[in-house]
Amino acid sequence: MFSEMKSMYMIPNILTYNTFINGFSQTSNGEMGGRLYEEMVRNGIKVDILTYNALILGQCKVGKTKKAAYLVKDLDKGNLVPNASTFSALITGQCVRMNSENAFQLYKGMIKSGCHLNKHTFEMLISTFCKNEDFDGAIQIMQEMLERCMAPDTGVLSKFYIRLCRCGKDQLVMKLLNEMEIRCLLPEGFDKARTINSKPQNHDKEIGDNP
Repeated sequence: MFSEMKSMYMIPNILTYNTFINGFSQTSNGEMGGRLYEEMVRNGIKVDILTYNALILGQCKVGKTKKAAYLVKDLDKGNLVPNASTFSALITGQCVRMNSENAFQLYKGMIKSGCHLNKHTFEMLISTFCKNEDFDGAIQIMQEMLERCMAPDTGVLSKFYIRLCRCGKDQLVMKLLNEMEIRCLLPEGFDKARTINSKPQNHDKEIGDNP
């Protein structure tokens, strides 16, 4: 489509470039997004925060956090300020690399700057903390998610429950589930009674865990 526009002598503008760059980034094709960015610069089109966010996401989705960090530094050159999407992309990169500590530090920096996470990034943080067996971190993120009247989807919540039960935090996770139920935040399809009745023992292994 991009080539067709050029063949019809239609000049791509910043909206066109941002749309294509974001599309490539969503499919983890940061290289192609980078080429379009270079073309933007050659054509004298001034990039904006949406351009950078798309470029940063493209690098972070494949775990190239150092390249993403260089892009963040470039924001100052254009007098651009990181926003919620910038932080979410950077957190994604740390989660891809399974670095929950760095992801959490970015989360705290995001809150300090006045930005807020979306549901998807909250879920990603919780999953990463659980996979790294940092259950205190997972609980803290879950609590902060509930404070914003948000709740993870059924799959994330089920794994959260199973992993916390396995490490002996049964009472704490039940308290969270009860709070979610009272506030009508239990996700659709999550059967609390069935989940409790099938509670794993500490020595049980979750399906999909490595031996």
